[in-house]
Amino acid sequence: MYGNNMQYLKISQNRRFLVKEDGTPFFWLADTAWELFHRLSREDAEYYLSTRAQQKFTVIQAVALAEFDGLTVPNAYGRVPLLKNSRGEYDPTLPDVLPGDNGYSYWDHVDFIIDKAASLGLYIALLPTWGDKYNKAWGKGPVIFDESNARVYGRWLGQRYKNKSNIVWVLGGDRPLTTFKHFAIIRAMAEGLKEGDGGSHLITFHPMGGYSSSYHVHDEEWLDFNMIQSGHGALNTPNYKMVSADYDLIHVKPTLDGEPCYEDHPIGFKPENGYFDDADVRKAAYWAVFAGAAGHTYGHHCVWSMCTKPEPYFIMHWKQAIMRPGARQMQYLRALMESRPFLERIPDQSLIAENYEGANHLRATRGNDYAFIYTPYGLEIKVNMGKISGQKVKAYWYDPREGVTVFIGEYDNQGVQSFMPPSSGRGNDWVLILDDALKDYQAPDPGKLL
Repeated sequence: MYGNNMQYLKISQNRRFLVKEDGTPFFWLADTAWELFHRLSREDAEYYLSTRAQQKFTVIQAVALAEFDGLTVPNAYGRVPLLKNSRGEYDPTLPDVLPGDNGYSYWDHVDFIIDKAASLGLYIALLPTWGDKYNKAWGKGPVIFDESNARVYGRWLGQRYKNKSNIVWVLGGDRPLTTFKHFAIIRAMAEGLKEGDGGSHLITFHPMGGYSSSYHVHDEEWLDFNMIQSGHGALNTPNYKMVSADYDLIHVKPTLDGEPCYEDHPIGFKPENGYFDDADVRKAAYWAVFAGAAGHTYGHHCVWSMCTKPEPYFIMHWKQAIMRPGARQMQYLRALMESRPFLERIPDQSLIAENYEGANHLRATRGNDYAFIYTPYGLEIKVNMGKISGQKVKAYWYDPREGVTVFIGEYDNQGVQSFMPPSSGRGNDWVLILDDALKDYQAPDPGKLL
């Protein structure tokens, strides 16, 4: 449902997934576009959003008070988000909504992008601010938030977007919570949002790299689901361990990796180390989702920043970057997950008879009558059969690079069965699909997504 008919999101009955108001399963497939509101014109925003909708993304992550001098450098129309107070400081209680000379305020531009996203069936994961505005642990800031004005700003945002069903609130913004003041600011902003929108939108928290929101705020009443940032520090970061840790928490909440390694991001933040590629982003995605995540966020280093002047740290224009292979391939993950019963799915490593550490690590997930096992480098998969229903199972290879499914054969659902992928080596990742032979499941098809 698009436009004004888009449904608010809520938490599934089993507390593991996101669903729409009518109970339809919702797979969070996000793109990271932190500077969207700040750097793109209407025309460029339309192009970007239309492209991501065509690529079957469901969510766009963007920031209202952006990281790159978001308070002081105007947007494409010469407008900044906040007015200054009597002390000459940008004040979050004074959003600049005046039409001005061009009749188009900063917040009118935010409205336009949110509405355009809705018309394309896209949700906006909206960060009220980047984290350097409450904790300048690094970055430019300035710090403008305290407990009082955070509540006022949150309330204003909540009221302004109360009836926009395609919004999820994301607090935080890549900065730690290290003092009581930081916690108070975030809690006050969350409470302000709920006061303003009546609790109609879900809320999560975007943490600093290497952490999950569960580390600091899992038990906060306002936190509806957890978000992880496995980050950009190294190859083969085992984000499945972070997902598994969240999944096993007693107070059950959905979780997902909201910032894994970005495609074409310098490994460890150093161009001399090389850059993450599509194989790296696919591995992070399948590892996380098969470990129990409710969805996944893709990112490209030159898209989140909306880069227009390539250099060694940001190596291409964002219009080139949105066409990179990793972005196109994310739809095949979504198609796979939506091709089988969605809300019953659990992680289950007991399917795997022999596993590996590091880059070759295998991950398995299943429902009652199907199972998926991911091999990042195309190594042999030895399966403990009998974990799903049926005396016989049908087996298939699924190619995460092209979304193609190939039938292998039919097997007894008992004992240990070995499966050798069609190819192996870096970039030759595969998913083994096992179905109860009596079921009539169809091959994953991006053209038939929910």
